[in-house]
Order: sequence, then structure tokens, then C-alpha cells
Amino acid sequence: MSLSYNRLWKLLIDRGMTKQDLRKITGLSSAPIAKLGKGQNVNTDVLIRICNALNCDLHDIVETVHDENNNGKET
Repeated sequence: MSLSYNRLWKLLIDRGMTKQDLRKITGLSSAPIAKLGKGQNVNTDVLIRICNALNCDLHDIVETVHDENNNGKET
């Protein structure tokens, strides 16, 4: 199982925002934004800051994705 941030990118598009806009309103550096763009793990504080800035809930920006390679087995 892994996390997908596709909902975050869709939310930004729906609001007419860019990743740079997200960086500015959250006060985050470019590193965590880049990690999100690559689908890498980020600190929970980063996700909370984004939710606060966008006035949304965690499930609005993140979803869990089951990996096809492990056939539903936990690793």
C-alpha cells in the first residue's frame, strides 16, 4: 500500500493554483513540494499545513493505493 497525492494536484487545478502558489501559501520549501510531486513520503506536518492552507481535510489531498505487486499482502 502506498499514498497518492493525485487528489491534491486535482484540487490545485480546480482552484486555479500552481505548486508555486501552494508553496507560498503554506510557507513550505520547495523540497517537500517536490517530494509530493514524485509521490514520495512527507512528514505529517507538511500534509497538515497544506490542509490548513487549502481549508480541506486530509482525505481531500491524499488517498491510499494498493500496490499490484504484493497481491494485497502487507509488507
